Amino acid sequence: MNLYLPDIGIVNALGAGKADVLRGLLSADSSGMVPYGGLLTGRSTVVGRVRAPLQPVPESLAKLDCRNNRLLATALAEIAPAVAELRETVGPHRIAVVIGTSTSGIAEGEEAIETLAKEGHMPATFEYVRQEIGMASEFAARYLDLTGVRYTVSTACSSSANAFASAQRLFASGRCDAAVVGGGDSLCRLTLNGFDSLESLSAALCNPFSANRSGLNIGEGACVFLVTREPSGIRLCGIGESSDGYHVSAPDPAGRGAETAIRGALAQAAAAAKDVGYVNLHGTATLKNDAMESGVVSRVFGDAPCSSTKSLIGHTLGAAGAQELGLCWLLLSESNRARRLPKHVWDGARDPTLAQLNLVEDGERFERDMFVSNSFAFGGSNTAIAIGRA
Repeated sequence: MNLYLPDIGIVNALGAGKADVLRGLLSADSSGMVPYGGLLTGRSTVVGRVRAPLQPVPESLAKLDCRNNRLLATALAEIAPAVAELRETVGPHRIAVVIGTSTSGIAEGEEAIETLAKEGHMPATFEYVRQEIGMASEFAARYLDLTGVRYTVSTACSSSANAFASAQRLFASGRCDAAVVGGGDSLCRLTLNGFDSLESLSAALCNPFSANRSGLNIGEGACVFLVTREPSGIRLCGIGESSDGYHVSAPDPAGRGAETAIRGALAQAAAAAKDVGYVNLHGTATLKNDAMESGVVSRVFGDAPCSSTKSLIGHTLGAAGAQELGLCWLLLSESNRARRLPKHVWDGARDPTLAQLNLVEDGERFERDMFVSNSFAFGGSNTAIAIGRA
């Protein structure tokens, strides 16, 4: 089954829209990674904050208005014309919506609870529905006037990567002719303090695969794809999934589940590792992820060019799979005629205990037209997606 990715909408710490994000990606612009001092422990960290103006939520959807949905609206607005054209062709009931998220409207819930603690009542404007995980896909469907199958996937940091696998199964079962697939997550205190309690946050810009790495940076953003059967410039080549269940918050050191997912994506793409021109690493800059992932990627891909982009946009949690696949899409698009790859932003201090990777340096270009993006989540949920020029 051939599926194609004719258009995307994207917003993150690099900017809003395909042109801004690609420009920031290729210039290794980390200016959107800013200090955050609101942790309960008193420690500080760095976060990837969206600075671009966000699309307002339509008045008809005011009940669903929250930062998470404004991020989604900003990404959805970019593909809305293409969706409208397709809606006239196949009908709104034949376009599915699958969105990954882990935060939904938690940030607004935090503000409401704070008001309750201070004033003894919830704000008059508070709507509980904004907290519901399923609200993300419902909002996206209503924003685009779609009436087909819609649901939300929430598997922590692999959520929006797994959304693509879910959509692929909807196509295979004949339940849709097209789909809007992606993810969105916003910054909130619950997530930041949760990762701080695990001692996983870095006080400075994260440093993936460095001997000096000290943890991750959380980010926010949204990225959505239009997925169709009609041929276009970029193809969804293969998806691999696994659930190894090794530990609730730590990866299997041997990376068996991660490797199963990667090899599954290559098998579905009918491709060999040597066919891959770039690997977007999960690359969180935590001690255990980087140790596991470096071993797996070295074992599977050898010296294929690879980099982590989390020093530029942060770890966008449930949105990370779609965000980083979106960066791959931009690199493969006609807008990147020079075939440039994103520089791996770090201090250059190689860790002798890690399997050595071919981390992209400034000015490198890709030679092969298939990319793989890795997403590894709490609980052992592993997903790899391969896309390429059609």
